[in-house]
Amino acid sequence: MSTSVLSLRLPDDLKDRLDRLSAQTGRPASFHVRQALTERLDHLEDMYALAARAEAARSGQATTFSLAEVAHDLGITLGPVSDDVLEDLH
Repeated sequence: MSTSVLSLRLPDDLKDRLDRLSAQTGRPASFHVRQALTERLDHLEDMYALAARAEAARSGQATTFSLAEVAHDLGITLGPVSDDVLEDLH
């Protein structure tokens, strides 16, 4: 696996935590930063992609479907929905 160098500035408190973790585990700070990025990057990518899709839907740039349309396409019969459920959806 090839690697690249990344330089970043951290707040003192975060750097102190990272240093303590490194001392406790005997692993370098770079190991923990790499592990944290690996575990968190997928989530961040998904979150930003979802926000972009939501904005596209709100602005009318994306095709959306109502619950009734989806149910019809799937052959599902929807029962009555209470007002409380409808309020929760908004």
